[in-house]
Amino acid sequence: MTKTTEHLGKGSDTPVGVAILGQGTVGREVLRILLANKDSLEHRVGGKLEVKGVAVGDISKPRPGVDPDLLTDDAMELIKRDDVDIVVEVIGGVDYAREVVLAALRAGKSVVTANKALVAAHSAELAEAADEAGVDLYFEAAVAAAIPVVGPLRRSLAGDQIVSVAGIVNGTTNFILDAMDTSGASYEDMVQQAIELGYAEADPSADVDGHDAASKAAILASLAFHTRVTKDDVYCEGISKITSEDIKTAREAGYAIKLLAICERFTDANGQEVIAARVHPTLIPKDHPLASVNKSFNAIFVEAEAAGRLMFYGNGAGGAPTTSAVLGDLVGAARNKVHGGRAPGESTYANLPIASFGDVLTRYHVDMRVEDRIGVLAEVSALFAKNQISLRTVRQEDKGDTARLVVVTHAAREADLAHTVSQLKELAAVKEITSVIRLEGE
Repeated sequence: MTKTTEHLGKGSDTPVGVAILGQGTVGREVLRILLANKDSLEHRVGGKLEVKGVAVGDISKPRPGVDPDLLTDDAMELIKRDDVDIVVEVIGGVDYAREVVLAALRAGKSVVTANKALVAAHSAELAEAADEAGVDLYFEAAVAAAIPVVGPLRRSLAGDQIVSVAGIVNGTTNFILDAMDTSGASYEDMVQQAIELGYAEADPSADVDGHDAASKAAILASLAFHTRVTKDDVYCEGISKITSEDIKTAREAGYAIKLLAICERFTDANGQEVIAARVHPTLIPKDHPLASVNKSFNAIFVEAEAAGRLMFYGNGAGGAPTTSAVLGDLVGAARNKVHGGRAPGESTYANLPIASFGDVLTRYHVDMRVEDRIGVLAEVSALFAKNQISLRTVRQEDKGDTARLVVVTHAAREADLAHTVSQLKELAAVKEITSVIRLEGE
């Protein structure tokens, strides 16, 4: 239940107190810009801003340019102070971040966070705490950094009906796949290069296994479809099985391979409106706008019934872009503190069922090695037909004692396609399934 408040503002003469939790790459930049551009930011807010404290793990560590009097290693004490109105959480992680963010909200402080894993895992709890206290919860930086997509979904498109949200939401995997395409390098080499360049952590699994993108997909689906979606509701498959040969084959056929997050609303076989969110490597045509998104850039397509197709593109990762999004949210939260009112909160009125991944309609690109003899193509085609799957294209190439057979299907249920591939592996004529990649965008 939402707490009833009048949301009267503090007025322009009373400072809005800001607490910053964390002094990593983003936290340092937020503090630096907040202090360096204080006058400009105050004009945008329409009132005064004051940094009241900065919580860090090690208070003895030298921090050039930071007033030592602002530092504390007691985040809980800081966020509960009466002179703190807004808490900026940039410490990362989930468990401790959840603890301090909930404490801040329950203490009546608005919160700005860049923590996608936290929002994706605990959105319901955080939203309820914000509503109970009548404060704001901002998280634009949690999805695609500086690319403004959360705000448009919460505000600009609030009067429209979203059909789908899909795109590239992880810069690290896009850098790896793009480099494999342009240079012919191996997956292993490009992962190492991504680590050396700072695009990926020493342990890149959160990126390459798709977990980072799945958290963002959960947030986007929740916003787009007015339904609570958590990371556990998102089908997740990473890029570690993509080979240089897969990339080469895709390029020769006129496709690019991208790790896509796809959130969609559709009607299932029972006539029930449902939603689904998934993350997996995907073939898309070279003439599709997402195919040209290179390096570590992100791009998100939103399709709405009235607005049609919209594309948001930009640098979706890194300290500077994330800082930009955090500061944008901070200005919005501070305006509300000065002038009164609240930002849009969680909207879950639709409460749509989340579809089984097996009911999702998609297409497969199946690359296999088969016996080079008459009748093999007929056997393979018959197996697809038995499972009610229509074939769009079939290509065969001689490879010595065996032949290479590449099949592209029409749209079919994921469960039927996966079952067919399992049956292909049992077919005597099929020596090896080289790769199975989903295909979208046509």
